Amino acid sequence: MESLVFLCARRVVARRPLPPLPPALFPPLLGAAAAAGRAPLLVDLVSSWPFPALHLRRLLGRQELLRDQPCKLCLQALVLALVATLRRQLEEPGRRSSSFRLRVLDLTGFPDSAPGRAPPGMSVWSSTVALAKACLELSKHQREFQRRGSKRHKGRSAAAAPPPPGVDVHADLFVNGTSFGLVRDALQSGAAGPLRLKCRELQAEELSAAGIAALLESLDPAFLRRVDLRFNNLGLTGLSVILPHLSRFPQLRSLKLQYSNVDVRRPTLESAVGIRCLAGQLGMLPGLRELNLGSSRLSGNLRQILGELRAPLESLELAFCSLLPADLAFLSRSRHAPALKRLDLSGHDFSRALLEPLRLLLEETSASLLHLELTECRLADAQLAALLPALRRCRRLRFLGLHGNALSTAALRELLLRTLELPDLRLVVYPFPADRAAAETDARNSDGSDSREVLAEVGAELARVLEESGRVDQVWTADPYGHGDLDFFSL
Repeated sequence: MESLVFLCARRVVARRPLPPLPPALFPPLLGAAAAAGRAPLLVDLVSSWPFPALHLRRLLGRQELLRDQPCKLCLQALVLALVATLRRQLEEPGRRSSSFRLRVLDLTGFPDSAPGRAPPGMSVWSSTVALAKACLELSKHQREFQRRGSKRHKGRSAAAAPPPPGVDVHADLFVNGTSFGLVRDALQSGAAGPLRLKCRELQAEELSAAGIAALLESLDPAFLRRVDLRFNNLGLTGLSVILPHLSRFPQLRSLKLQYSNVDVRRPTLESAVGIRCLAGQLGMLPGLRELNLGSSRLSGNLRQILGELRAPLESLELAFCSLLPADLAFLSRSRHAPALKRLDLSGHDFSRALLEPLRLLLEETSASLLHLELTECRLADAQLAALLPALRRCRRLRFLGLHGNALSTAALRELLLRTLELPDLRLVVYPFPADRAAAETDARNSDGSDSREVLAEVGAELARVLEESGRVDQVWTADPYGHGDLDFFSL
């Protein structure tokens, strides 16, 4: 329900220009202007913002309309308003507004936009480009203004007016080959400019090792908490170039290296040296708590790779990593097991040799585990039954992902009934039931029925059991993409 203040703010933003306002009304007015898509009014509010900080996600999170993702128009208007205000501050030093006190604009915390959802969202990539262009424009304008000022004051004893204090923009940046040059230049030239980018989370795709290293060297070391390097084809050699640059970031907690083209299944002298190098460099990151090595072929090398970490991991993603029983045995005996809150072992064959090591690992992680992903693991009814006692010991479990396994409707129902006692379990992603697959094929051939009807029937059956059991707080779904992923920083 909208507050009385917000309802009043909606009436006020219908008029422009605004009357003189007390500072306390600026946040609800900005929220109302954003909800109404009134870009000109956003410019007015930002240009006279009376507080030192503006946390956009925190402010807009109160509005149902903008809770999931920011309006593209609003973000663009905020950036343009900030550029216009800082340009005016540069050009008219004698008329700088004392009411403009903004020093930090926080644009972090927005999920990437998804097609087909309202309101239209600005993707992380496009917002990164917009911010980089704004930084470059203001830096260029500052240099030109300083050059003109030095010419005017040449030969005079009076000093030129000092530049106005700048604004730090906290942002999550997404860089690829198309935007790399622009973002690199903005980070390098804008470090002392009117608009300074402070990166909280960096995602880089399809870049060279040298390019990623250049970006890392351009970032303020005090802010970075996550580096996400996916689809970069780095290999062990590329990682050895990049990882030493990460030791300068004391707040780094999360490192994602999925799809890095690491394959050490066949031991060679080169791979042995590379693994030792990787382990040593990971050991130089004292704050590391989340590690994603997805799609790296690590068979038999997990002990060495994780052996030099200074603290236990809380989130470990090893999807499609070709792990061996010895890898899981090491993990279950390691200091990481009792600390793990998130574990992703998707893409491994738990139908045979890996099943018992997985069961032992679940027992060791049961006191801490919140999120377990076992997608496409060749689990059938017998394997699930063997894991159920260990799963039931995971009393804090919130999410269980089982998509892509050959489980029957009866096994899913049994899983539901046996996990009703888990007080925190809220979301289970289950597979298309194996026993319905053949029947669905026959039905489609005879009367045109499709899998959506089958899933709707199964979903209704499971929902009925949940309702009868008083666990309507749980959601069971067959859609692996229809839910928000539980982020490490929200655990």
